Parts: sequence; structure tokens; C-alpha cells
Amino acid sequence: MSTPDGVVEQRSGNAFAIDVWIVLKRWLIKTTRNPFVVVSSLVQPIVFLVLFTEVFGQVTGGALAGALGAEVNYITYLVPAIVIQSALVAAAGSGIGLVDDMESGMFEKVLVSPISRGAMFLGKALSEVVRIVVQTVIILVLGYVLLWIDTGGEVGTYVETGLLGVLGILGVTVVFAIWFTAFSNVVALVTRDQEATIIGANLLQFPLLFVSSAFLPVEVLPGWVQAVATVNPITYGVDAVRALVLGRDVLAVLDVTAFGGIWNTLVPALGLLVALDLLLGAIAVGYLNRASSSQVD
Repeated sequence: MSTPDGVVEQRSGNAFAIDVWIVLKRWLIKTTRNPFVVVSSLVQPIVFLVLFTEVFGQVTGGALAGALGAEVNYITYLVPAIVIQSALVAAAGSGIGLVDDMESGMFEKVLVSPISRGAMFLGKALSEVVRIVVQTVIILVLGYVLLWIDTGGEVGTYVETGLLGVLGILGVTVVFAIWFTAFSNVVALVTRDQEATIIGANLLQFPLLFVSSAFLPVEVLPGWVQAVATVNPITYGVDAVRALVLGRDVLAVLDVTAFGGIWNTLVPALGLLVALDLLLGAIAVGYLNRASSSQVD
């Protein structure tokens, strides 16, 4: 940050935190002022969970029993997939909101402010995280209700890893969502068009969902789908959440035995997702810096 006499003044760590808070608060206020976004983001996961349970639940019993055992209910198996799917949809909305800022002229006003570009990205990503955490809690509660109805009130243990597991699920979902939030922001900064951003995000998220471990065990999928699932980030997000729900190692796309039990899934899955977060986050911040330079020019 430059002073009037041209001397460059270093921003403190506290200044960065304040920048993040300012951006976060602005996007939270903007989201809450749009009832359609709030309601649809909360209702959508409920609809998906109920529909997929009814559509797939009756035809996946044999495949699920062969992969994980007859004691695993498809509702329990599906809940992690819906958690990750909802995170994807919310993260995709981040780029759409950014384009809306561009069209209204607010984006240019923010660019000429002294707010750190890293804080701009992080604050916006955290605003999506708040919505994702609320969605995840709703899905977990609804999953329990559906399981209670399906089993006639004999649910037993729902999340095998207990309260720590629930907190872990929230953490995994947040880590997963950041890379796709960054991706949608990059698409928005490159295209500067709302329709192109929507198409770009949807073109990636929905095909990847169906070539992952989201809805069926990888072992029963065709060979080429198994190959794609091995490099598909959605597989690692879903399997990390599923490992916490079932309390066991469920990662079928990699043969990891070094960590023991559930950690054979969590360590490689989180390692890959954090790497994606750092890579795509850096790219998003780079595009924000480039946009700032263009604005100054």
C-alpha cells in the first residue's frame, strides 16, 4: 500500500484479517438479501437426497452389499454424495455472484480499493463456506430422518465416528468446496459472462459426479469410469466424508495401507484436495491481480 509521498507501506497481518472480514460480511449481506438464493440453496439438497434415495435405493442393494456389506443402508451411503454435490452447487454460485458484481460495476470499485487480492478471494470463499456448512448440517439431519423412516425407527449408529466425525465432515466439505469455488471464480474472471460461467461450472460438476464414487461403489462401474474416478476430485471428497460416516477405509481407487483404518482414506483424500485448493486458489488470486492491473491501466 503506497502513501501519498510514494513510500510503500507494508500491510500488517491484522489488516489482511480485516480485509477478509469486510469482504466476507459484504457477501453474506448480499446473499441474505436475495431470498431466492437462500431458499433454493437450502431446499435443493433436500430434493436431491429424497429423489436419489427413491430412484437408486431400490436397485443398488446387491452392488452395495458386495462392496461394503449388507449392513450399510443406501441412505447412509448416499448422504456423503449429496453433501459434496451441494458443496459443488454452492461453490459454482461464487463465480456467478462475481459476474453479477462485474455487470453492476461493483467489481471495478473493489479493484481500485486497497483491499488485498488474496483477502478478496478468501473472504468471498468463506461466504460460500457459511452456506455450505448450513447445507451440510441440514443434509445430515435429513439423512437421519430418512434412515429412521426406512428402518422403522431402528437407526442404530448413524455417523460411526460420532461428534468428532460430524465436525470432520464439515471440515472435509469446506476443504473440498474451496477448489471449486476458485475454479468458478477463474471462469468468471476469464469469461466475464454469467451464462458462460454457469455453463462452465455445470459442464464440469455434473459429469464428474457420475464418474465418481458418489452414487455407486467404484468396483461395479465400467473400467473407463474407474479410471476417471481415480483422478476425479469428487471421488476423494465423497470418500473422505463417507469414511467418517461409516467409520472405515472406503477409498477403492487407491491402494493405501500406510496409515491404518479410516486414515487410509482421509490422508490421501485431504492431501489431494488441499493441493487443489492451493493451486486453484493461487490461480484465482493471480487473475484478480491481473484484473487489478488492467483496471489501473
